Amino acid sequence: MKKNIFLTGAPAVGKTTVIKKVIEGLGFPANGFYTEEERVTGKRTGFLMRTLDGRKGYLAHQDLSSDVRIRRYGVSIENIETIAVPSITPVGKNVIILDEIGKMECFSELFKRAALAALDSCNPIIGTITLGGDEFIMRIKNRNDIQIHEVTPDNRDLLPVMIVKILTELLAS
Repeated sequence: MKKNIFLTGAPAVGKTTVIKKVIEGLGFPANGFYTEEERVTGKRTGFLMRTLDGRKGYLAHQDLSSDVRIRRYGVSIENIETIAVPSITPVGKNVIILDEIGKMECFSELFKRAALAALDSCNPIIGTITLGGDEFIMRIKNRNDIQIHEVTPDNRDLLPVMIVKILTELLAS
């Protein structure tokens, strides 16, 4: 059974919602991070990273001054490296939450190395990965220890239970 379970799908289909429901249903210790959209009066203004141990910071924001930009968002390499990277370091037999391996996060070489170290560890990973992607992302998608599930409106409510069941079987063996 493949120990690294990743979700992919169109923007705003519910990938992070599935991740958050998996976190709620986990009966196992976990570390890592997830991202949330920040909205003001209904308009997306940025993306916030939240670690399972309570740290948070912007992944990207429209008002963030940065040399690294994606569309109207400045990307915070510093927050990626001081918030996301330490949170995905393997700890004991913890499940690692990695939301997400995407274009913004991959501007950080440190993040890419940390993601590979997590994937290479014995710890199971529940994460999200962008549709498409560059060479680095495609290498991850083609690993033989990864299962990828596309989140759709039809399956997003079923995936959390399925993923927790897979994790339970993985960790029991």
